[in-house]
Amino acid sequence: MGRLMTVATCSLNQWALDWAGNLARIKESIRTAKALGATLRVGPELEVTGYGCLDHFLESDTYLHCWEMLSQLLQDTTCHGILIDIGMPVMHRNNRFNCRVICLDGKIILIRPKLWLANDGNYREMRYFIPWRRPTHVEEYYLPQMIAKLQGATKVPIGDAVISTPDTCIGAETCEELFTPNSPHNNMGLNGVEVFTNSSGSHHSLRKLDTRISLIQEATRKNGGIYLYSNQQGCDGDRLYYDGCAMVIINGEIVAQGSQFSLNDVEVVTAVVDIEEVRAYRFAPSRGLQSLDAPTYQRIETSFSLSSGDDDFDPTIVPSDRMSLRVHKPEEEIALGPACWLWDYLRRSKAAGFLIPLSGGIDSCSTATLVFSMCRIVMEALEAGNEQVKEDVQRIAGAYGPDGWLPKTPQELCNRILHTVYMGMATQSSKETRSRAERLAKDIGAFHEDMNIDDAFHATKGLLTQATGFEPKFKVHGGSNAENLALQNIQARTRMVTAYLFAQMLPTVRKRPGGGSLLVLGSGNVDECLRGYLTKYDCSSADINPIGSISKTDLKRFIRWAQTAFDLPILEEFLDATPTAELEPITSDYTQSDEADMGMTYHELSVFGRLRKEAKLGPYGMFQRLLHDWRDQYSPREVAEKVKRFHHFYAINRHKMTTMTPAYHAEGYSPDDNRFDLRPFVYPAFYASHSFKQIDKMVEQLETKTKIKI
Repeated sequence: MGRLMTVATCSLNQWALDWAGNLARIKESIRTAKALGATLRVGPELEVTGYGCLDHFLESDTYLHCWEMLSQLLQDTTCHGILIDIGMPVMHRNNRFNCRVICLDGKIILIRPKLWLANDGNYREMRYFIPWRRPTHVEEYYLPQMIAKLQGATKVPIGDAVISTPDTCIGAETCEELFTPNSPHNNMGLNGVEVFTNSSGSHHSLRKLDTRISLIQEATRKNGGIYLYSNQQGCDGDRLYYDGCAMVIINGEIVAQGSQFSLNDVEVVTAVVDIEEVRAYRFAPSRGLQSLDAPTYQRIETSFSLSSGDDDFDPTIVPSDRMSLRVHKPEEEIALGPACWLWDYLRRSKAAGFLIPLSGGIDSCSTATLVFSMCRIVMEALEAGNEQVKEDVQRIAGAYGPDGWLPKTPQELCNRILHTVYMGMATQSSKETRSRAERLAKDIGAFHEDMNIDDAFHATKGLLTQATGFEPKFKVHGGSNAENLALQNIQARTRMVTAYLFAQMLPTVRKRPGGGSLLVLGSGNVDECLRGYLTKYDCSSADINPIGSISKTDLKRFIRWAQTAFDLPILEEFLDATPTAELEPITSDYTQSDEADMGMTYHELSVFGRLRKEAKLGPYGMFQRLLHDWRDQYSPREVAEKVKRFHHFYAINRHKMTTMTPAYHAEGYSPDDNRFDLRPFVYPAFYASHSFKQIDKMVEQLETKTKIKI
């Protein structure tokens, strides 16, 4: 048999429960792979349903519709003549499994369940499925009647088996299995599997791609082999953005890589690989000896070959060249990931655009700049001839038809899609923030409104005076802390109500065809959420939040990068400005400062966040760690005070996270209460806690030792 074979993997922008749309994209990827000469096509995890169905995976309808979609696929002869690896859930013996369904020419060859399930962080697979805890075990699966008629049989194999062809052997693993210490590819490789497929629903997180790819490279560096990685791409209806990057790797070297961030609904990546390279790579006697002890896999035989025969030799078909991994910088990831997520959410929600309460600070500035980045990406897709993007742009802008409006610049598109509102107060808002907001909106093309909310503030404040005779005052005017906080909260919550009013009415005011309302974007960063430095139900309450899991430090890196990359000199002013909520009156000797109010810097907050979540440290463990890390900056007592202050405010503000706007997931220390960070929201008083007493005890011991040495 021949030694060269063309293989294909893909990234699909699937949508949870979009049965017809998902099937159409699967079929398109198969046809594209065939047209490019591929004989094997691999698709993403759970591609028939979309990965993010969550508790819909518990419904019997989901499994019925999966078989209905697969039935249509099997009957489509344009998808024959190629070995296809499809992802869908399967119910077997009253248990639910996350499976790969391997098909050829309208027949199912093997159903391969996932052995190890993702069940941490954003993932809850064991809530819906059980793992196939019997490696190399295969049994019979009784097919639904609609499939049995097509199959010409009532049963097919289900289990941990591999596919044997006349020219090679293929084994499948799914997402999480790659990340486990004893991955299936180890034993499969020792047992003679030469082509590995990995179908994933892997989300984007800052600085994550390099780790993922290094695991794939290491898998084939040790075992040898051809590895096809497929991943979902886009927002499928939840907080996660799946970042594609389908690729083909041979013996640890990349020969094909797809995009990590793209508006393409279907992206197929192919490579021509030489199977003899794998056989030559596996020469070591030690590997051969280990293979004798490896478990034996049942081989599902098929007469279909991935390579062409010697009689069909084509000298124009040559192996794909090696290439370097393309990895974006974190600031570029921020510019691309949340922007693509915003576009998917916008087009699928059928909304008319976005509205941002633009304060003149760096957080709302970052949110607006992300929307501008989205517009730039959309323009690139339009210029590349992406018909789906064109259709979505015209629908959102209310300009249907072949002769409908299309933007010529990102600013033109931004003007149709993005609406910004500066909601100031006469005595609290500075000229600087008002001017920055207006000039940023102008530079990116946003439709901008400038207004004051003084009347609404005083009307709300007057309700208390009218009812009780008591008139609250700001602290700078002699009021108490309680009065000061209450008056700040009136402004913050008034802005939220006003934002939704404008979001509903601005399309009507602008006489936009089709009407509709705008999605309100939140702009609270991960550090403020962690500390609880925000008003419950203020402007942080929105429809979605693209920066809710991004640190202030990373946002500054993004803005500094965007200043040049997007040609926006105005962004320099946001970087230089002191972060302030502007909720207290400005006087000759006082201007409100976020870091002064919080009693800690944003950098310190990010350190606390990573130690709390990623290092899994409580107050006492965090204190011990920071004694070392901050030994050149602070005394033990100062470290103790900072740690205790953080945990105190974290505890008393934890309840706010239960109501926070759904945010794009980007950081490993996100305090997202709804998916990622499951904690109580009513805590005992930390200042009287055992852990704080232990911290104080250690501080006293360290100070005593210091005195003795002196």
